[in-house]
Amino acid sequence: MDHAPLMVNIVIKEEFIPEKKWTIVKNNKDKAGFVKDLIRKFGSIDTANISDKPTLESIVQSYADIVESSWISHSHWVNITK
Repeated sequence: MDHAPLMVNIVIKEEFIPEKKWTIVKNNKDKAGFVKDLIRKFGSIDTANISDKPTLESIVQSYADIVESSWISHSHWVNITK
């Protein structure tokens, strides 16, 4: 029995690996500010009348937007490569 050689092409895609990231240093004043900011902004969202899926999705998106904007306000761009 003859066997034909098998050939396989494996494509290796270039991928961007970040060298920096947004971070908040543990036990830093920025961490306390971030938490205070979240508490204040979360308290302003009215969750008393969630009666349908679109309303719930809107509120969840509001929470996500608050976390993102607060993170950007209180974090710093730091090197992660060693």
